[in-house]
Amino acid sequence: MNASEHKTSDLIERMPVVKGRLREKVALDKVTWFRVGGPAAVMFKPADETDLSEFLKSLDADIPVFTLGVGSNLLVRDGGFNGVVIRLGREFAKIQRVGENRLRVGGGVLDGNAARFAAEEGLTGAEFLSGIPGSIGGALRMNAGAYGVEMKDILVSAIAYDSQGVRHEISAKQMGFSYRHSDIPGDWIFTEALLQLVSGNEAEIASKMREIATSREESQPIKSRTGGSTFANPRGKKSWELIDAAGARGLTIGAAQISEKHCNFLINTGGATARDIEAVGEEARRRVFEKFDTLLRWEIVRLGDYLEEDAKMLDRMAS
Repeated sequence: MNASEHKTSDLIERMPVVKGRLREKVALDKVTWFRVGGPAAVMFKPADETDLSEFLKSLDADIPVFTLGVGSNLLVRDGGFNGVVIRLGREFAKIQRVGENRLRVGGGVLDGNAARFAAEEGLTGAEFLSGIPGSIGGALRMNAGAYGVEMKDILVSAIAYDSQGVRHEISAKQMGFSYRHSDIPGDWIFTEALLQLVSGNEAEIASKMREIATSREESQPIKSRTGGSTFANPRGKKSWELIDAAGARGLTIGAAQISEKHCNFLINTGGATARDIEAVGEEARRRVFEKFDTLLRWEIVRLGDYLEEDAKMLDRMAS
C-alpha cells in the first residue's frame, strides 16, 4: 500500500513511541502565513535530537514526512497532508555565542531572532536575516538571502538528520549552495547551524536593521496574509518585473490576488482557498511564459493534496 492509500485516521496508530508530542489531524491553516489549507494527518514535536533521530529510524519508510518551520513560505493545499509534519520546538530554538565571532543557532530559531541576538552581541553579518520571514532550518535549505547577502556567506557548518535518523555534520562547501538552493537531499532535517560573523559597531548594526525593516514595509505587503517571495528570480531578471510586464499586477482569482505593491507576492485578501492562491500564481507563470518564454520557478513550497475538483480545475488551466 502506498502513502496515498493510507487513511488519515490510521497513521497515528503507526507512529513509533516518542518522548515528544504526537497529535493527529492538526489544522495547518492556523500555522501558515496564508491561513489556508487542510490538516496534517499527524504532527510530531520531538523532545530533542535523540528523540528526532529515533523517530526517523523507527518510522515506516512509506509514510511521507515534512518539516515545518514558521509556515512563511508554505502553501498547504486544501486536501491537507496525509503524512507526518515535524515541528522543531524550544529545544531546537537556542542560540549560543561560541568562540570570538561565531554563533551556534538551532534550526528552529526564527531568522529575525538570530539577527537580533547577533546585534546584541555586537556581531555584524547577520542583519539580512531580519528581513527574511522564516527559520534557520529553512534558510539553510534554500540558501535564503536578502539585501545582497545569503546564508552561504556566513555559514561554517550545519547539522542535519537524514530520513534514516543518521546525524550528519556538513561543511558550507558540502552544502552545494547556489541561488535559493542547496544540494542537500530534501528529506534531511536541519537542526543546527554554525555561523561566522564579524565584530562590528552596535549602532551601525542597529541602523542597518532599521533600514531593512523600513525597506520591507515600504516595498512588500507584510501586513497582508501572504508568503515570502513567490518565484525565484530567473538569471539576470526579476520575477516581479516579468509579472508586471505580463499584465498580472493585481490579478485576482477568487479571494487570492497578486499584490499591487509587489508583484512577486501572493495575497489572501480574505476567504481565499489554497486553490485560489495556487491558481493565481500559475496564471502569472503562464502569462510570463507566453510573453517572455521564461518559466518562473516556485520558491514557495506547495504541500499536500488537491481536493478532487481543484485538481481538475488546475489541469484545465495548464492545458
